[in-house]
Amino acid sequence: MTHQFHPTVLREYDIRGIIGETLGAEDARAIGRGFATLLRAAGGTKVAVGYDGRVSSIMLEEALVAGLNASGVDVVRVGMGPTPMLYYAEASMPDVQGGIQITGSHNPANYNGFKMVFMGRPFFGADIQELGRIAAAGAWLDGQGGHEHREILGAYVDRLVDGLAGIGHDRLSAFRIGWDAGNGAAGPALELLTQKLPGEHHLLFTQVDGTFPNHHPDPTEEKNLEDLRALVAAKNLDFGIAFDGDGDRIGAIDGLGRVIWGDQLLMIYAEDLLKMVPEATIIADVKASRALFDQVSRLGGHPVMWKTGHSLIKSKMKETGSPLAGEMSGHVFFAHEYYGYDDALYAAVRLIAASVRLGKSVTELRGAMPNLINTPEMRFQVDESRKFAVVDEVKERLASAGADVNATDGVRVNTPDGWWLLRASNTQDVLVARAESESDAGLERLMAQIDEQLAASGLKRGPQAGH
Repeated sequence: MTHQFHPTVLREYDIRGIIGETLGAEDARAIGRGFATLLRAAGGTKVAVGYDGRVSSIMLEEALVAGLNASGVDVVRVGMGPTPMLYYAEASMPDVQGGIQITGSHNPANYNGFKMVFMGRPFFGADIQELGRIAAAGAWLDGQGGHEHREILGAYVDRLVDGLAGIGHDRLSAFRIGWDAGNGAAGPALELLTQKLPGEHHLLFTQVDGTFPNHHPDPTEEKNLEDLRALVAAKNLDFGIAFDGDGDRIGAIDGLGRVIWGDQLLMIYAEDLLKMVPEATIIADVKASRALFDQVSRLGGHPVMWKTGHSLIKSKMKETGSPLAGEMSGHVFFAHEYYGYDDALYAAVRLIAASVRLGKSVTELRGAMPNLINTPEMRFQVDESRKFAVVDEVKERLASAGADVNATDGVRVNTPDGWWLLRASNTQDVLVARAESESDAGLERLMAQIDEQLAASGLKRGPQAGH
């Protein structure tokens, strides 16, 4: 037996498709068989499996477990929960050597997919392509594995609370916080977490519902923070926290309703962390504000600009020994007193801790940040076969013009007006652009440079592409 995946499904950082169109039970079974085959070759015997709250997740979980078992690997089923709960299972269970979470993350409700950990490291890129090759050849190992259910939610939430160790109950009891789970998989964990936290907590949409009836769970889009903003304003709360569909990305607003973007949250975490770990290396992706890199340097840390993508960032953290990293998209990774994976619930706990340790409210910390003007992440459709070529063409033109270019991931161009970025998405047929300046006029000039480069490659900054 062999299996062919739809060509769009095996992505750079994960596996993702549209249920009933590009992804189904047979794909899940083939993923299980391939993953088990690779794990056994590496000496592993057991995998933890979890799933998010999407309508299709239970069906995919059953097929995945059947595939893992059919290739001789045992499965620990941890049930429905956020992706970081699955990462926690893989990191904390001594008898487990891998983990797979079934999740559509922040994608529309008809999508689903898989995020994987292999022997304690991210499983991505060439690993995922190898699953495709094994399936096409039918080169799976045969075997007979078993499966068991293990309850881990309580232990996971207790581990989150450890992020507040050493901070007095009286200081925590003053907090008044709003929370929005967006009907995603983080809901039950959030309910349990806030019951264990001192202070006053107001929760929105913790009921898991894979149709996302209230708003889409993607906290990087400001419109999805409107309910949280209204709650914070109505109750006069200190700040608000939102999660994406599988709980590995955080969004936040301060007490005045201002969004605290991913790179701005990282500025707060960095200030707190560098007091505890002087001269630490702190990693952020190429979309992050110059203010973040400047702040880390000013506080005595070593800022590293790296490629966008949670698997790439995690790998870079291991390579450099970095205790903290983050992405514009709200993935925050703590290896300091934690496991190094992206966990938005833990990041929320660390935001509370940072506010206490720094002796400033989240609103004060947000208000102290430089007032730079930046565009949101602009995404526009470009043919898959063209997207990387366009970036290469832009790179060549800029090099011959003597521009100040950082080519870590696409092109990030520094000018007297600020900087602009153009990179190809690894997960979709889109180009991503962003710019930041100290003035509106400067931002306009930067946008004109982006448009000029696109035009030279026969493109224009067309309609915004969705996620």
